[in-house]
Amino acid sequence: MANSYLDISGVSIEFPTPNGPFKALDNVNLKIEKGEFISLIGHSGCGKSTVLNIVAGLYNATQGGVILQGKEVLQPGPDRAVVFQNHSLFPWLTCYENVRLAVDKVMKGKPKAERHEWTEYNLELVHMGHAMHKRPDEISGGMKQRVGIARALSMQPKVLLMDEPFGALDALTRAHMQDSLTEIQAELNNTVIMITHDVDEAVLLSDRIVMMTNGPAATIGEILHVDLERPRERLELADDPTYNHYRAEVLKFLHERHAKKDVPQSTKKATTTTSDAADKKEEDKKDVAA
Repeated sequence: MANSYLDISGVSIEFPTPNGPFKALDNVNLKIEKGEFISLIGHSGCGKSTVLNIVAGLYNATQGGVILQGKEVLQPGPDRAVVFQNHSLFPWLTCYENVRLAVDKVMKGKPKAERHEWTEYNLELVHMGHAMHKRPDEISGGMKQRVGIARALSMQPKVLLMDEPFGALDALTRAHMQDSLTEIQAELNNTVIMITHDVDEAVLLSDRIVMMTNGPAATIGEILHVDLERPRERLELADDPTYNHYRAEVLKFLHERHAKKDVPQSTKKATTTTSDAADKKEEDKKDVAA
């Protein structure tokens, strides 16, 4: 059997504490193919960001490891670009200059004209060509996040890692960003691992949804294959029984099989059903308005 593009194998990690070692992850195994879009979902504290940080090379696993195209991941590198919830742009630089920093890092030795063209291409890819000479304080939150994604893509990473990239955005901007990410992935065939708390976002964007159990010693509980044709239209999917089946499966995992212990089960079920339905109706209204 051929090796996977990205192989997370037997990954466990412990962190020292005054009360002894804390085991955050226990035996996480996941094989990812080139061009796959993977979402990690689970309750707060289930180790989603820890998995992402290990793939990024920011943490080293206590046991097991990560292999990317046959090479072990031991430290950060431009082949794994990270997009965080906060855009992390340099406020004194323009959008163009923020992206150009990354381009100059990965395209050393290339002619200036080629680096300039590549910088502009990535800004156009995220529909930010019109604002490339503005500074971050002159643009909206969604536009800042677009620049952050352009900067990550400009590094031509083998894997794009996204830690709740749209979590701080309003519902309407979030929907636009999701659509943009879908278009970009279709064009570039990126391999993407994204952390999200949003069930609808996970089903809309993913090829597979990886559902994490609660920590400590969190691991992969279930993996859901999302067999929906691309491109995916959110308004059409709202009434699609297959889409709603996937959505229900994730909700069942999160709120029935792996509910947080500090929330009574009966209360969790009731609040989940009513609040999720209300949120979904409100988001659908905003999406229609868009």
